[in-house]
Amino acid sequence: MNRGVAITGMGIISSIGNNVEENYQSLIAKKNGITKIENFKTIQSDSIKVGEIKIINAIFEKLLNLPKENNYTRTALLAEIAAKEAVKNANIKDINKYKTGLISATSVGGMDKTEQFFFSDENKEKNKKYILSHNAGDATKKIAKSLNITDFVSTISTACSSSANAIMLGARMIKAGKLDRVIVGGSDCLSKFTINGFNTLMILSKTDCKPFDENRTGLNLGEAAAFLVLESDKIVKKENKKVLAYVSGYANANDAFHQTASSENGEGATLAMNKALKVANLKATDIDYINAHGTATPNNDQSESRAILRVFNTKTPSFSSTKAYTGHTLAAAAAIEAVYSVLALQNQIVFPNLNFETPITETNLTPETEVVTKEINHVLSNSFGFGGNCSTLIFSKV
Repeated sequence: MNRGVAITGMGIISSIGNNVEENYQSLIAKKNGITKIENFKTIQSDSIKVGEIKIINAIFEKLLNLPKENNYTRTALLAEIAAKEAVKNANIKDINKYKTGLISATSVGGMDKTEQFFFSDENKEKNKKYILSHNAGDATKKIAKSLNITDFVSTISTACSSSANAIMLGARMIKAGKLDRVIVGGSDCLSKFTINGFNTLMILSKTDCKPFDENRTGLNLGEAAAFLVLESDKIVKKENKKVLAYVSGYANANDAFHQTASSENGEGATLAMNKALKVANLKATDIDYINAHGTATPNNDQSESRAILRVFNTKTPSFSSTKAYTGHTLAAAAAIEAVYSVLALQNQIVFPNLNFETPITETNLTPETEVVTKEINHVLSNSFGFGGNCSTLIFSKV
């Protein structure tokens, strides 16, 4: 086995908790965060359900001690909250003592403010400040400035696999000796733009989503942010750092099938899982738990199920999707599920797949539906994005 790159800190905010501990307690209590939209007005308010964080921006601005005339979007607010928790959790006193980078992911960027003020900017001078915070890299730059990170700063946007690729790039840069420490993760907020876009694709559920269920009707969108601190063996040894888990495997592959759909046989997912196992120097039978992408759309769950069967054959390990808790948080999904994967390793627990009743006829796979305590040494986490961008991460116990 490849021991991998050390994870020494984590931070998260989602619809099921404002920090790591709150998220864990919700997971083991089977308490989801799926509700109707409350934070902004949309014609979809009564027809769909989402994983919405019930804290308004003004409260986040106070928590971060931001000046009144700031131009933070909700994506940036969530990102900075989670990134700061991760750095604090890693007990980092001097961010520049070692060569440190930041790789952040998003798909929505500052769309929440753009759509709010787009038609009124020419008449409202004060709102023009949000033009500068629309781009995908804005939240990254704000985190970097707040944490004083200057060695390497980058943004990744590969749809719903974005933060998986941020984690992978961070791990690879440490392995290559380019950086000693990298803060990696992602953030996305809810917006009318994404809600209407996914609604146009006809893949939003009007009820709580049902990952891997034969009668699934689509996904619930969500908002969240999560970051992890990755550190080299040099830092861990020199600082006697507590290691939470290791990023032991990672891979990215392209399904090359369709702009918004996965291939029926899960070609990209199969390639990503097999490549990640190879990087980790593990066999399929070494995986104890799969945190599946599991969006609860008809296409994804069937495609991912077939890929799982192709990789694991008849020896499929325990698996579940945690998106029935948080909704699908787009670019943040892989990062929050990375945190959940580490929590599974730390607590030797498989989190339940909520709302499941009937297996998919073609694949007949049944996820765990209750909290299961078992020996877990390796967790495989899948994240698949539009455009066929398929990524797999493997997290291993200390």
